Amino acid sequence: MRVEQRIGRIDRKGQKSEAIAIYNLITPDTVDADIYERCLLRIGVFNHALGGSEEILGEITTEIRNSAENLSLSENERREKLGQLADNKIRVIQEQERLEEKEMELFGIRLTQNQINQDIENASSFWLTPGSLFRLVDLYLRQIVGKDQELILGEKQLKTLRLSEEARGLLLTDFQSLPRQTTPAYRQWENWLKGGEPFFPITFESECAALHQKAAFIMPIHPMVKQAALSLEQEKRVITVLKVRDNSAPAGRHLFVMYQWQFHGVREDLILRPIAMTDAVTARLAGLLERAEQAIIDTADIPDLSAWDDLDARHYALWTEAREKHRLRTRQIAEYQRESLTTSHQARMSLLNEQLSKAENEKIQRMKQSQIANAEADYARHIQDLDIARERADITAGPVGYGVIQIARGE
Repeated sequence: MRVEQRIGRIDRKGQKSEAIAIYNLITPDTVDADIYERCLLRIGVFNHALGGSEEILGEITTEIRNSAENLSLSENERREKLGQLADNKIRVIQEQERLEEKEMELFGIRLTQNQINQDIENASSFWLTPGSLFRLVDLYLRQIVGKDQELILGEKQLKTLRLSEEARGLLLTDFQSLPRQTTPAYRQWENWLKGGEPFFPITFESECAALHQKAAFIMPIHPMVKQAALSLEQEKRVITVLKVRDNSAPAGRHLFVMYQWQFHGVREDLILRPIAMTDAVTARLAGLLERAEQAIIDTADIPDLSAWDDLDARHYALWTEAREKHRLRTRQIAEYQRESLTTSHQARMSLLNEQLSKAENEKIQRMKQSQIANAEADYARHIQDLDIARERADITAGPVGYGVIQIARGE
Protein backbone atom coordinates (compact mmCIF):
# COMPACT_ATOMS: atom_id res chain seq x y z
CA MET A 1 0.00 0.00 0.00
CA ARG A 2 2.88 2.37 0.74
CA VAL A 3 4.30 1.71 -2.71
CA GLU A 4 0.95 2.36 -4.41
CA GLN A 5 0.44 5.59 -2.46
CA ARG A 6 3.93 6.72 -3.36
CA ILE A 7 3.25 6.15 -7.05
CA GLY A 8 -0.17 7.85 -6.82
CA ARG A 9 1.33 11.04 -5.40
CA ILE A 10 3.53 11.38 -8.49
CA ASP A 11 1.60 9.83 -11.37
CA ARG A 12 -1.83 11.46 -11.02
CA LYS A 13 -4.47 12.82 -13.40
CA GLY A 14 -3.08 15.85 -15.19
CA GLN A 15 0.48 14.50 -15.33
CA LYS A 16 2.08 15.93 -18.48
CA SER A 17 5.14 13.66 -18.68
CA GLU A 18 4.84 10.64 -20.97
CA ALA A 19 6.80 8.42 -18.59
CA ILE A 20 7.47 8.46 -14.87
CA ALA A 21 10.50 6.63 -13.44
CA ILE A 22 9.98 5.42 -9.87
CA TYR A 23 12.84 3.77 -7.97
CA ASN A 24 12.26 1.62 -4.90
CA LEU A 25 15.41 0.84 -2.94
CA ILE A 26 15.26 -2.47 -1.06
CA THR A 27 17.95 -4.06 1.12
CA PRO A 28 18.64 -7.71 0.15
CA ASP A 29 17.85 -10.52 2.63
CA THR A 30 15.29 -8.48 4.57
CA VAL A 31 11.58 -8.94 5.18
CA ASP A 32 10.86 -6.10 2.72
CA ALA A 33 12.89 -7.91 0.07
CA ASP A 34 10.89 -11.11 0.65
CA ILE A 35 7.60 -9.23 0.35
CA TYR A 36 8.82 -7.49 -2.79
CA GLU A 37 9.98 -10.70 -4.46
CA ARG A 38 7.06 -12.92 -3.43
CA CYS A 39 4.20 -10.48 -3.82
CA LEU A 40 4.85 -7.27 -5.65
CA LEU A 41 6.85 -8.63 -8.57
CA ARG A 42 4.67 -11.68 -9.12
CA ILE A 43 1.35 -9.88 -8.78
CA GLY A 44 2.56 -7.02 -10.98
CA VAL A 45 1.61 -4.17 -8.70
CA PHE A 46 3.92 -1.84 -10.64
CA ASN A 47 2.12 -2.53 -13.92
CA HIS A 48 -1.52 -2.00 -12.92
CA ALA A 49 -3.83 -1.28 -10.00
CA LEU A 50 -4.57 -4.06 -7.54
CA GLY A 51 -8.33 -3.56 -7.65
CA GLY A 52 -10.03 -5.65 -4.96
CA SER A 53 -6.89 -7.62 -3.98
CA GLU A 54 -5.84 -5.41 -1.06
CA GLU A 55 -7.29 -7.76 1.57
CA ILE A 56 -5.54 -10.83 0.16
CA LEU A 57 -2.29 -8.90 -0.24
CA GLY A 58 -2.54 -7.77 3.38
CA GLU A 59 -2.94 -11.38 4.53
CA ILE A 60 0.09 -12.45 2.48
CA THR A 61 2.20 -9.63 3.90
CA THR A 62 1.25 -10.55 7.48
CA GLU A 63 2.06 -14.22 6.95
CA ILE A 64 5.38 -13.39 5.27
CA ARG A 65 6.34 -11.15 8.17
CA ASN A 66 5.40 -13.81 10.73
CA SER A 67 7.50 -16.41 8.91
CA ALA A 68 10.43 -14.04 8.44
CA GLU A 69 10.50 -13.21 12.15
CA ASN A 70 10.21 -16.86 13.29
CA LEU A 71 13.71 -17.47 14.66
CA SER A 72 13.09 -21.22 15.07
CA LEU A 73 13.22 -21.68 11.27
CA SER A 74 16.43 -22.14 9.36
CA GLU A 75 17.14 -20.02 6.31
CA ASN A 76 16.09 -22.79 3.89
CA GLU A 77 12.98 -23.63 5.94
CA ARG A 78 12.01 -19.98 6.04
CA ARG A 79 12.32 -19.52 2.27
CA GLU A 80 10.42 -22.75 1.58
CA LYS A 81 7.61 -21.66 3.90
CA LEU A 82 7.47 -18.23 2.30
CA GLY A 83 7.10 -19.81 -1.10
CA GLN A 84 4.33 -22.17 -0.04
CA LEU A 85 2.14 -19.69 1.84
CA ALA A 86 2.23 -17.02 -0.87
CA ASP A 87 1.83 -19.03 -4.06
CA ASN A 88 -1.79 -20.12 -3.63
CA LYS A 89 -3.07 -16.67 -2.71
CA ILE A 90 -1.11 -15.04 -5.48
CA ARG A 91 -2.78 -17.41 -7.92
CA VAL A 92 -6.15 -16.33 -6.52
CA ILE A 93 -5.34 -12.66 -7.22
CA GLN A 94 -4.11 -13.44 -10.72
CA GLU A 95 -7.24 -15.45 -11.49
CA GLN A 96 -9.46 -12.62 -10.22
CA GLU A 97 -7.65 -10.18 -12.48
CA ARG A 98 -8.04 -12.45 -15.52
CA LEU A 99 -11.78 -12.74 -14.85
CA GLU A 100 -12.12 -8.96 -14.46
CA GLU A 101 -10.32 -8.43 -17.77
CA LYS A 102 -12.72 -10.81 -19.53
CA GLU A 103 -15.88 -9.63 -17.76
CA MET A 104 -16.81 -6.86 -20.18
CA GLU A 105 -15.96 -9.00 -23.20
CA LEU A 106 -18.32 -11.72 -21.96
CA PHE A 107 -21.21 -9.26 -22.04
CA GLY A 108 -20.12 -7.41 -25.19
CA ILE A 109 -19.39 -4.09 -23.48
CA ARG A 110 -16.04 -2.29 -23.60
CA LEU A 111 -15.34 1.23 -22.41
CA THR A 112 -12.50 3.13 -24.07
CA GLN A 113 -10.19 5.30 -22.00
CA ASN A 114 -11.56 8.36 -23.81
CA GLN A 115 -15.08 7.44 -22.70
CA ILE A 116 -13.90 6.97 -19.10
CA ASN A 117 -12.13 10.34 -19.15
CA GLN A 118 -15.23 11.97 -20.62
CA ASP A 119 -17.40 10.47 -17.87
CA ILE A 120 -15.00 11.86 -15.25
CA GLU A 121 -15.08 15.28 -16.92
CA ASN A 122 -18.88 15.28 -17.09
CA ALA A 123 -19.11 14.36 -13.41
CA SER A 124 -17.02 17.39 -12.42
CA SER A 125 -18.82 20.60 -11.54
CA PHE A 126 -17.46 24.07 -10.86
CA TRP A 127 -20.31 24.62 -8.40
CA LEU A 128 -19.08 21.73 -6.22
CA THR A 129 -15.40 22.68 -6.18
CA PRO A 130 -13.75 23.48 -2.81
CA GLY A 131 -13.72 27.20 -3.68
CA SER A 132 -17.44 27.27 -4.48
CA LEU A 133 -18.32 25.33 -1.32
CA PHE A 134 -16.19 27.71 0.74
CA ARG A 135 -18.05 30.75 -0.65
CA LEU A 136 -21.43 29.08 -0.04
CA VAL A 137 -20.60 28.19 3.58
CA ASP A 138 -18.98 31.58 4.27
CA LEU A 139 -22.08 33.42 2.98
CA TYR A 140 -24.36 31.22 5.09
CA LEU A 141 -22.34 31.75 8.25
CA ARG A 142 -22.25 35.52 7.77
CA GLN A 143 -26.03 35.55 7.38
CA ILE A 144 -26.42 33.51 10.56
CA VAL A 145 -24.11 35.70 12.65
CA GLY A 146 -25.37 38.94 11.09
CA LYS A 147 -21.93 40.53 11.18
CA ASP A 148 -19.29 41.12 8.52
CA GLN A 149 -16.41 39.33 10.27
CA GLU A 150 -14.04 36.48 9.56
CA LEU A 151 -15.57 33.23 10.79
CA ILE A 152 -13.39 30.77 8.86
CA LEU A 153 -9.80 31.42 9.89
CA GLY A 154 -6.64 30.37 8.04
CA GLU A 155 -5.09 31.01 4.64
CA LYS A 156 -3.95 27.41 4.08
CA GLN A 157 -6.05 24.33 3.30
CA LEU A 158 -6.46 23.48 7.00
CA LYS A 159 -8.81 26.08 8.49
CA THR A 160 -10.59 26.79 11.77
CA LEU A 161 -14.26 27.64 12.14
CA ARG A 162 -14.85 30.05 15.05
CA LEU A 163 -18.40 30.61 16.29
CA SER A 164 -19.93 31.87 19.50
CA GLU A 165 -22.31 29.77 21.57
CA GLU A 166 -25.25 31.83 20.27
CA ALA A 167 -24.24 31.28 16.63
CA ARG A 168 -23.77 27.54 17.22
CA GLY A 169 -27.28 27.45 18.68
CA LEU A 170 -28.70 29.00 15.50
CA LEU A 171 -26.81 26.49 13.37
CA LEU A 172 -28.08 23.67 15.57
CA THR A 173 -31.67 24.73 14.84
CA ASP A 174 -31.01 24.51 11.09
CA PHE A 175 -29.19 21.20 11.57
CA GLN A 176 -32.13 19.65 13.38
CA SER A 177 -34.36 20.38 10.36
CA LEU A 178 -32.25 18.02 8.21
CA PRO A 179 -33.21 14.34 7.84
CA ARG A 180 -31.60 12.37 10.65
CA GLN A 181 -28.45 10.41 9.75
CA THR A 182 -25.94 8.38 11.74
CA THR A 183 -22.83 9.05 9.67
CA PRO A 184 -19.59 10.12 11.45
CA ALA A 185 -19.77 13.58 9.79
CA TYR A 186 -23.28 14.18 11.18
CA ARG A 187 -22.32 13.01 14.69
CA GLN A 188 -19.14 15.10 14.69
CA TRP A 189 -20.99 18.23 13.53
CA GLU A 190 -23.85 17.75 16.02
CA ASN A 191 -21.49 17.13 18.94
CA TRP A 192 -19.58 20.34 18.19
CA LEU A 193 -22.75 22.42 17.84
CA LYS A 194 -24.00 21.12 21.20
CA GLY A 195 -20.61 21.41 22.93
CA GLY A 196 -18.81 24.36 24.48
CA GLU A 197 -15.76 24.54 22.24
CA PRO A 198 -15.84 27.64 19.95
CA PHE A 199 -13.20 26.34 17.51
CA PHE A 200 -13.74 23.58 14.93
CA PRO A 201 -10.98 22.41 12.50
CA ILE A 202 -12.25 22.09 8.93
CA THR A 203 -10.93 21.71 5.39
CA PHE A 204 -12.49 21.84 1.94
CA GLU A 205 -9.66 19.83 0.32
CA SER A 206 -9.59 16.02 0.17
CA GLU A 207 -5.79 15.79 0.39
CA CYS A 208 -5.75 17.93 3.53
CA ALA A 209 -8.56 15.82 5.04
CA ALA A 210 -6.47 12.69 4.50
CA LEU A 211 -3.52 14.24 6.36
CA HIS A 212 -5.59 15.73 9.21
CA GLN A 213 -8.04 13.09 10.37
CA LYS A 214 -9.49 15.28 13.15
CA ALA A 215 -10.50 18.04 10.74
CA ALA A 216 -14.03 17.90 9.29
CA PHE A 217 -14.00 17.43 5.52
CA ILE A 218 -16.53 19.95 4.16
CA MET A 219 -17.81 18.35 0.94
CA PRO A 220 -21.22 18.56 -0.81
CA ILE A 221 -22.84 15.96 1.49
CA HIS A 222 -21.61 17.53 4.75
CA PRO A 223 -24.54 18.75 6.90
CA MET A 224 -23.16 22.30 7.05
CA VAL A 225 -23.23 22.50 3.23
CA LYS A 226 -26.79 21.13 3.16
CA GLN A 227 -27.84 23.71 5.76
CA ALA A 228 -26.27 26.47 3.67
CA ALA A 229 -28.01 25.28 0.49
CA LEU A 230 -31.41 25.11 2.20
CA SER A 231 -30.98 28.60 3.68
CA LEU A 232 -30.59 30.09 0.20
CA GLU A 233 -33.75 28.56 -1.25
CA GLN A 234 -36.15 31.21 -2.53
CA GLU A 235 -39.87 30.85 -3.11
CA LYS A 236 -40.01 33.84 -5.45
CA ARG A 237 -38.18 34.16 -8.75
CA VAL A 238 -34.85 35.95 -8.38
CA ILE A 239 -33.07 37.29 -11.47
CA THR A 240 -29.28 37.59 -11.34
CA VAL A 241 -27.57 40.21 -13.50
CA LEU A 242 -23.95 39.49 -14.52
CA LYS A 243 -21.27 40.80 -16.86
CA VAL A 244 -18.23 39.15 -18.42
CA ARG A 245 -15.61 39.85 -21.07
CA ASP A 246 -15.24 37.10 -23.66
CA ASN A 247 -14.25 36.83 -27.34
CA SER A 248 -15.66 33.36 -28.03
CA ALA A 249 -19.38 34.02 -27.39
CA PRO A 250 -21.68 36.51 -29.15
CA ALA A 251 -21.51 39.95 -27.57
CA GLY A 252 -24.64 41.51 -26.13
CA ARG A 253 -27.22 40.92 -23.45
CA HIS A 254 -28.46 37.33 -23.12
CA LEU A 255 -31.17 35.80 -20.96
CA PHE A 256 -30.44 32.44 -19.37
CA VAL A 257 -32.07 29.91 -17.04
CA MET A 258 -30.27 27.33 -14.90
CA TYR A 259 -32.24 24.10 -14.69
CA GLN A 260 -31.70 21.25 -12.28
CA TRP A 261 -31.90 17.78 -13.82
CA GLN A 262 -32.45 14.86 -11.44
CA PHE A 263 -31.68 11.49 -13.05
CA HIS A 264 -33.65 8.48 -11.77
CA GLY A 265 -33.07 4.82 -12.54
CA VAL A 266 -30.22 2.37 -12.04
CA ARG A 267 -27.82 5.25 -11.50
CA GLU A 268 -29.01 8.35 -9.68
CA ASP A 269 -27.44 11.69 -10.56
CA LEU A 270 -28.07 15.42 -10.42
CA ILE A 271 -26.67 18.10 -12.74
CA LEU A 272 -27.21 21.79 -13.48
CA ARG A 273 -28.17 22.49 -17.10
CA PRO A 274 -27.79 26.09 -18.34
CA ILE A 275 -30.01 27.25 -21.23
CA ALA A 276 -29.64 30.46 -23.28
CA MET A 277 -31.39 31.69 -26.41
CA THR A 278 -28.48 30.87 -28.74
CA ASP A 279 -26.56 27.60 -28.99
CA ALA A 280 -23.22 29.43 -28.92
CA VAL A 281 -24.02 31.03 -25.54
CA THR A 282 -25.58 27.85 -24.15
CA ALA A 283 -22.45 25.85 -25.01
CA ARG A 284 -20.17 28.33 -23.22
CA LEU A 285 -22.49 29.53 -20.47
CA ALA A 286 -21.07 27.36 -17.68
CA GLY A 287 -17.56 28.71 -18.28
CA LEU A 288 -18.84 32.27 -18.62
CA LEU A 289 -20.65 32.09 -15.28
CA GLU A 290 -17.45 30.95 -13.57
CA ARG A 291 -15.73 34.21 -14.59
CA ALA A 292 -18.71 36.55 -14.50
CA GLU A 293 -19.07 39.48 -12.10
CA GLN A 294 -22.12 41.12 -10.64
CA ALA A 295 -23.59 43.91 -12.79
CA ILE A 296 -26.13 46.62 -12.14
CA ILE A 297 -28.81 47.57 -14.68
CA ASP A 298 -31.97 49.58 -14.50
CA THR A 299 -34.90 47.50 -13.30
CA ALA A 300 -36.84 48.72 -16.34
CA ASP A 301 -34.37 46.82 -18.54
CA ILE A 302 -35.10 43.50 -16.84
CA PRO A 303 -37.44 41.43 -19.08
CA ASP A 304 -40.89 40.52 -17.85
CA LEU A 305 -41.92 36.93 -17.19
CA SER A 306 -43.16 36.30 -20.75
CA ALA A 307 -39.62 36.77 -22.08
CA TRP A 308 -38.58 33.49 -20.49
CA ASP A 309 -41.16 31.40 -22.38
CA ASP A 310 -38.89 30.89 -25.40
CA LEU A 311 -36.13 29.65 -23.09
CA ASP A 312 -38.53 27.18 -21.53
CA ALA A 313 -39.41 25.85 -24.99
CA ARG A 314 -35.70 25.40 -25.84
CA HIS A 315 -35.18 23.62 -22.54
CA TYR A 316 -38.11 21.29 -23.19
CA ALA A 317 -36.59 20.17 -26.51
CA LEU A 318 -33.19 19.47 -24.91
CA TRP A 319 -34.80 17.74 -21.92
CA THR A 320 -36.93 15.49 -24.16
CA GLU A 321 -33.87 14.36 -26.12
CA ALA A 322 -31.82 13.78 -22.95
CA ARG A 323 -34.68 11.89 -21.34
CA GLU A 324 -34.90 9.40 -24.22
CA LYS A 325 -31.13 8.86 -24.17
CA HIS A 326 -31.20 8.33 -20.40
CA ARG A 327 -33.99 5.76 -20.67
CA LEU A 328 -32.11 3.88 -23.40
CA ARG A 329 -28.89 3.98 -21.38
CA THR A 330 -30.71 2.78 -18.26
CA ARG A 331 -32.17 -0.18 -20.17
CA GLN A 332 -28.69 -1.11 -21.42
CA ILE A 333 -27.16 -0.89 -17.95
CA ALA A 334 -30.03 -2.85 -16.39
CA GLU A 335 -29.72 -5.59 -19.02
CA TYR A 336 -25.99 -5.85 -18.50
CA GLN A 337 -26.36 -6.00 -14.71
CA ARG A 338 -29.14 -8.60 -15.06
CA GLU A 339 -26.91 -10.83 -17.21
CA SER A 340 -23.96 -10.36 -14.85
CA LEU A 341 -26.14 -11.08 -11.81
CA THR A 342 -27.66 -14.18 -13.42
CA THR A 343 -24.27 -15.56 -14.41
CA SER A 344 -22.81 -15.10 -10.92
CA HIS A 345 -25.99 -16.51 -9.34
CA GLN A 346 -25.86 -19.63 -11.49
CA ALA A 347 -22.23 -20.20 -10.55
CA ARG A 348 -23.05 -19.71 -6.88
CA MET A 349 -26.02 -22.11 -7.02
CA SER A 350 -23.96 -24.71 -8.85
CA LEU A 351 -21.35 -24.61 -6.11
CA LEU A 352 -23.90 -24.76 -3.28
CA ASN A 353 -25.78 -27.67 -4.90
CA GLU A 354 -22.53 -29.54 -5.38
CA GLN A 355 -21.62 -28.99 -1.73
CA LEU A 356 -25.10 -30.16 -0.69
CA SER A 357 -24.83 -33.35 -2.75
CA LYS A 358 -21.51 -34.18 -1.09
CA ALA A 359 -22.61 -33.34 2.45
CA GLU A 360 -23.33 -36.40 4.60
CA ASN A 361 -23.82 -34.68 7.95
CA GLU A 362 -27.46 -33.70 8.54
CA LYS A 363 -26.51 -30.34 10.05
CA ILE A 364 -24.32 -29.50 7.07
CA GLN A 365 -27.17 -30.45 4.74
CA ARG A 366 -29.59 -28.13 6.53
CA MET A 367 -27.02 -25.32 6.46
CA LYS A 368 -26.49 -25.72 2.70
CA GLN A 369 -30.25 -25.85 2.07
CA SER A 370 -30.61 -22.63 4.03
CA GLN A 371 -27.80 -21.01 2.02
CA ILE A 372 -29.49 -22.07 -1.23
CA ALA A 373 -32.81 -20.59 -0.11
CA ASN A 374 -31.11 -17.33 0.93
CA ALA A 375 -29.24 -17.16 -2.38
CA GLU A 376 -32.46 -17.59 -4.35
CA ALA A 377 -34.21 -14.90 -2.32
CA ASP A 378 -31.24 -12.55 -2.66
CA TYR A 379 -31.16 -13.06 -6.43
CA ALA A 380 -34.91 -12.47 -6.77
CA ARG A 381 -34.67 -9.27 -4.70
CA HIS A 382 -31.85 -7.86 -6.83
CA ILE A 383 -33.67 -8.70 -10.06
CA GLN A 384 -36.77 -6.96 -8.73
CA ASP A 385 -34.72 -3.87 -7.79
CA LEU A 386 -33.31 -3.76 -11.33
CA ASP A 387 -36.79 -4.04 -12.86
CA ILE A 388 -38.08 -1.23 -10.65
CA ALA A 389 -35.10 0.99 -11.47
CA ARG A 390 -35.56 0.33 -15.17
CA GLU A 391 -39.24 1.26 -15.06
CA ARG A 392 -38.67 4.49 -13.13
CA ALA A 393 -35.94 5.73 -15.49
CA ASP A 394 -36.65 9.42 -15.96
CA ILE A 395 -35.24 12.95 -15.69
CA THR A 396 -37.17 15.38 -13.54
CA ALA A 397 -36.33 19.01 -14.26
CA GLY A 398 -37.05 22.40 -12.79
CA PRO A 399 -35.60 25.94 -12.94
CA VAL A 400 -33.34 26.95 -10.05
CA GLY A 401 -32.02 30.29 -11.31
CA TYR A 402 -32.80 33.06 -13.80
CA GLY A 403 -30.33 35.59 -15.10
CA VAL A 404 -29.14 38.16 -17.59
CA ILE A 405 -25.50 38.08 -18.68
CA GLN A 406 -23.88 40.98 -20.54
CA ILE A 407 -21.04 39.73 -22.78
CA ALA A 408 -18.51 42.32 -23.91
CA ARG A 409 -15.38 42.01 -26.06
CA GLY A 410 -11.97 42.31 -24.43
CA GLU A 411 -9.44 40.49 -22.29
